[in-house]
Amino acid sequence: MVMVSTKLSDEYWESFEVYSDDVEYLYNTLLERETPLTTEELITSLVEERIRREMLALEKQRSAGGDPYLPKENYMVGQKLVFPAYNWQSGSIVDVRPGKNPEIGTFDVIQVQFEHGEKRQFAAGLAEHRLNQPNQAQSESSGLDTLAILDTYGEGLKVVLEDDLGSNPDFVRIAGRWFPRALLVDVNLGHLNLAEAVLDMSGGGPISTSELIEQIELKADVNPKLIEFSLDLALQEDRRFDEVGPAGKVLWYLQRLEPPEVLEPPLYLRYPGIEYERSLLTDGMLALENSLGDELSPISTMQLVQPEVLVNLIYPHWRSGTLPLSTRLRHLFPTAYEAPRIRFMLVDGESGEKFPGWVVPEKRYVYGLREWYNRQGLVPGSQVRVRRGDQPGEVIIDASARRSSREWVRTVLVGSDGGLVFAMLKQVINAVFDERMAIAVPDTEAVDQVWTRMQKERPPFEKTVVNIVRELAKLNPQSHVHASELYAAVNVIRRCPPGPILGLLASRPWFVHVGDLHYRFNDSEYTQ
Repeated sequence: MVMVSTKLSDEYWESFEVYSDDVEYLYNTLLERETPLTTEELITSLVEERIRREMLALEKQRSAGGDPYLPKENYMVGQKLVFPAYNWQSGSIVDVRPGKNPEIGTFDVIQVQFEHGEKRQFAAGLAEHRLNQPNQAQSESSGLDTLAILDTYGEGLKVVLEDDLGSNPDFVRIAGRWFPRALLVDVNLGHLNLAEAVLDMSGGGPISTSELIEQIELKADVNPKLIEFSLDLALQEDRRFDEVGPAGKVLWYLQRLEPPEVLEPPLYLRYPGIEYERSLLTDGMLALENSLGDELSPISTMQLVQPEVLVNLIYPHWRSGTLPLSTRLRHLFPTAYEAPRIRFMLVDGESGEKFPGWVVPEKRYVYGLREWYNRQGLVPGSQVRVRRGDQPGEVIIDASARRSSREWVRTVLVGSDGGLVFAMLKQVINAVFDERMAIAVPDTEAVDQVWTRMQKERPPFEKTVVNIVRELAKLNPQSHVHASELYAAVNVIRRCPPGPILGLLASRPWFVHVGDLHYRFNDSEYTQ
């Protein structure tokens, strides 16, 4: 094979599409390896195949102009040649004569007329010459460098391939790996019933696929990884089972034994959505929204990946035993390719105690901390530090415990009329808290009744905010309310991210800004 100096253009990869011969190639690749492969492994193999095809096509096209010129060959007048060293130009031999050079020995000189009319002379019949050794096709740039292509275009190429294979019924994907459906090992209903019984006996799970295979005695004379993949697919297509492992690890759980709070969001986390004019939010408001780290806030590009994140609990998460899966926290928790729920281990940073937690990516929360919150004596506004654990699939939480003391804290009470009342009362505090967001709740059952009533009556959002501002203003000598205090207090009776609250503060004349995101309520301006 002669030297090919070329490249594939940026447009080639930017407009990349998957064709039928690509699918056939990938199908055969999986068949030959008998092992499910990831999207990254498949796209790497496909890029290499595309380069090989393009080079063969290019060489075929260029060699169509004649035989490649090699100094060792002998030629005759009228013969057509192509010259790799001259960008594959072609020409016809118009003259052949003996060469004269005593140091070289016997050889010929051929005169070639190129297609554009130019004539040049070349040696022929030379046994020793560097151009007699044809080289493998190489590129003159990264245009044919697989690693460079993947580095530049890899993510986009993977998206295209996943979209194509995902819509192809001949391929199936489990935990990020692909395989042809027709080549899977048969897993029957009996195997699935046995798997259910095994999981049931273990409290629902989680159990790995290899453990299930061993216990249900699923055997076949094929690659063990293919057996695992086949069982994974059968379990995934059966609604009794949930795959709950983090990315790269497949673990199975019985859906009916999962906590109800991971199958459906707890009442206190349900947010119906509130329209507001986001363009009215000031830079200061946006900065506050960003710092509050509410999982329902728009995704921020300002967030930096931190090894440890401090979370100020709001009432809905405190009451539900959850943490917000915000953009600040998301990178600390396990992810999965497809699993709607991920089971992992929470670790008490002080005692080392481990207990299970659940990540619910779609609804953006982490469940499993209710008992831990109670043991730590936390209140809404308490601060929890979160960092990644030493072992994969573990997350460390720390309540920033301190010596118990009685502190003046904003306290929510439910009046005889069922309305909320805020008062400054002394409460026993066991952990570090945010003074603006801390709210003690002596009677959670009474507040629960308020939530239930709010769900039925659905009072206007603005009316709720106004009532809470009036209540909070009584606790301050200047009758001022900070936006973060208001956010924490509103969330005691209904779930709401900062945006709609800040939108009201920015758009209503009866909320008077007095500096540093403090607001005073002007009753004389208020119109219901």
